[in-house]
Amino acid sequence: MKLRKTRVLLFLFVSLCLLAAIPAYCQRVMLGMDLGGTSDQFGPLKSVGGSEAGIDGQAVIIQGSAKDDIPNIVVGGEIILPEKTSSHATEFALFGGPEFLFPHHLSAGFHVQFRKLYMPSGTLNGVLFGRDNMWLLELPIVIGYKFGPANHAFVQAQGVAEFSPKFSTKISSASVYPPPPLDHGYTMRGVAGYDFGRWYLKATYSTRYLKFIQDASRNPGNLYNWRNQSATIGFGLSF
Repeated sequence: MKLRKTRVLLFLFVSLCLLAAIPAYCQRVMLGMDLGGTSDQFGPLKSVGGSEAGIDGQAVIIQGSAKDDIPNIVVGGEIILPEKTSSHATEFALFGGPEFLFPHHLSAGFHVQFRKLYMPSGTLNGVLFGRDNMWLLELPIVIGYKFGPANHAFVQAQGVAEFSPKFSTKISSASVYPPPPLDHGYTMRGVAGYDFGRWYLKATYSTRYLKFIQDASRNPGNLYNWRNQSATIGFGLSF
């Protein structure tokens, strides 16, 4: 737990240093905070709910042009911190990529995203089952649309088919089971909000599903299989 808190503080410190330097070089920066609930189900176990908080930021480092077919180049990241790390995953992510601009205030593009998941442990036949942590390389498709008065209202949809994760063994409890290969997985996210100029409000819903190969020696009781849903509301500053 102390090691994870140290990593959170280090990630926050580095992120704040970057955000302090970004406005001088970027066209637009958005920094927000979210609060809400999350639900996780592993294998055949009952779904467990809880609360979570998130911090996210995004910056446009190159301003695009629909007329010249030049995309916005964006970079950003997020931190997801559940109230109970014994039941829910802690997440860190960094991303960047192009977002092309189209008529009628529509945009579409993709991000190259690296995500670290600190997975909660489980119980197998009354014995602690330590899931390995995961690194995910993701390439989400991102579609956005602005509308309403002065186009201040916005919606965004993201979707990605997950690649096989790279596992990293927990220092505190190495699992006796080697991690299983991924069968298939996906993550989808929807965002709706309103930009008031210097600040904005938003609501977010996301769902993730990872199904691993059924193998008693690597995925006992299918306890690596993971379904997550979360819903949050948040606010942020734009400058």
